[in-house]
Amino acid sequence: MSDRAVLEVIALDEEDAVAAQAGGADRLELVTDMAADGLTPSTERFAAIRAAVDIPLRVMLRLADGFAAGDVNALVGRAEELREAGADEFVLGFLTSDGGPDLVAVERLLAVLDGCRWTFHRAIDRAADRDGLRKLLADLPGLDTYLTAGAATGVDDGLRVLAAEAARAGEPGYEPQILVGGGLRLDHLPELRAAGLDAFHIGGAARPSGWTAPVSADAVRTWRRALDE
Repeated sequence: MSDRAVLEVIALDEEDAVAAQAGGADRLELVTDMAADGLTPSTERFAAIRAAVDIPLRVMLRLADGFAAGDVNALVGRAEELREAGADEFVLGFLTSDGGPDLVAVERLLAVLDGCRWTFHRAIDRAADRDGLRKLLADLPGLDTYLTAGAATGVDDGLRVLAAEAARAGEPGYEPQILVGGGLRLDHLPELRAAGLDAFHIGGAARPSGWTAPVSADAVRTWRRALDE
């Protein structure tokens, strides 16, 4: 097993996916509508991306901006369609109005995902109690990653929290890999790597010309080199 750091890149379409893989991405997070911070892509778009690249794809399950689950029946329906189309890794995470994890919504989706691996996304950065959330989710099947900046405002403000959580790796609730993302910059990497963090998620950083432009293979390559040094 390689100890190379994981680099996950947000992809909106096949062009993004091909460029990200060419640049050295290990995995893609598939979303649509970044104006709403990333929603579930269409099943057709998933299938087209799946046909275009051969690295793992994690598909977002989220139908509206914010961290409330919203229409859980609709979410379950989308998850069923994606599973039938071959999706086997996912990204999800919902909070209740008091800032706790929405276990009802999560468990309904997990019944459909049937053991697939999944990431609990940055809803953890808005949770009332991060440690409590991790412990409540600890026994859920397939949860192998937390996407987090360590703070709702981004990695700049979350560095201390990320280092502290990395130091607890292996404790109950802290077994999943920490995937650092949310305002992540190249200059954060030395401190994060020194703290033992080994998985990184980029969106805007892979698009020097902004979200209206595709992923730049060169930008991804720059991150790959920085992580491999």
